[in-house]
Amino acid sequence: MKAFIEVSGLSHSFGEKRVLDDISFQAAKGEITGLLGPSGAGKTTLVNLLTGQLKPDAGKITIDGSTGNRSRAGIMMDSFGLYERLSVYENLKIFAGIYRASGERIDVLLKKAEMIKEKKTAVGKLSKGMRSRVNFCRALLKECDVLYLDEPTSGLDPATTEKIHEMMLEEKSAGTTIFLTTHNMHEAEKLCDRVLLLNEGRLVENGVPKEICRKYNSENKIEVVLKNGEVHTIKNAGESAGILGRWLGEEAIVSLHSSEPDLEKVFLGITGRRLGE
Repeated sequence: MKAFIEVSGLSHSFGEKRVLDDISFQAAKGEITGLLGPSGAGKTTLVNLLTGQLKPDAGKITIDGSTGNRSRAGIMMDSFGLYERLSVYENLKIFAGIYRASGERIDVLLKKAEMIKEKKTAVGKLSKGMRSRVNFCRALLKECDVLYLDEPTSGLDPATTEKIHEMMLEEKSAGTTIFLTTHNMHEAEKLCDRVLLLNEGRLVENGVPKEICRKYNSENKIEVVLKNGEVHTIKNAGESAGILGRWLGEEAIVSLHSSEPDLEKVFLGITGRRLGE
């Protein structure tokens, strides 16, 4: 993997409290990296360091070969930060000016987000889901190399969540590197090429979600559901080949499920904590 973003030995403290401790990882161009961890794990501090809003106490951040350039980054934080009394278009026009971005992108983005009909509606009259779509458009006003999304679908309805996921994948296809902060393990497993599991300022695991789950598959069993309603748990080993072959020959199997844990269970096993804590 050729690293577009490379972080090595990153540490940061607020006073005497060490918030991040010796963090190292890489992310390739056009890759979605998930930042997962409970509240207080250091996720927001890491994003603030990556975007240049904070300077690290130790370590190095390199983005596209540069240690100083953060100008081509789009950011969507969990707070809305929109002007309630102004319309959707007026909000985006203001931020386009701040970002020195072309206002011509506003209508294009609103159409992608299916928000063009709300263009003249005051933000204060929008639902939470609609505001999130506007915020996502705001993050994309300037063409980005890197996009930082902090809980972009938290508390949203399924339709809005799916639309934001769709827009994220479009950006990925265009070559944008995305950092997704989320408590939602299903979202991370669905979207992320790799995940960083943070706990108390330390990186406890880092890699491809499915590979991490397989790594911690201590049970190594298979659950077999048969057409007659029976559910059997058998070892994922040669000794199970006979019974599994018989069921397959009889076309009796409805489904097969391996026993590897999801990211939530992996994190709980490593740290004793849940991701949503």
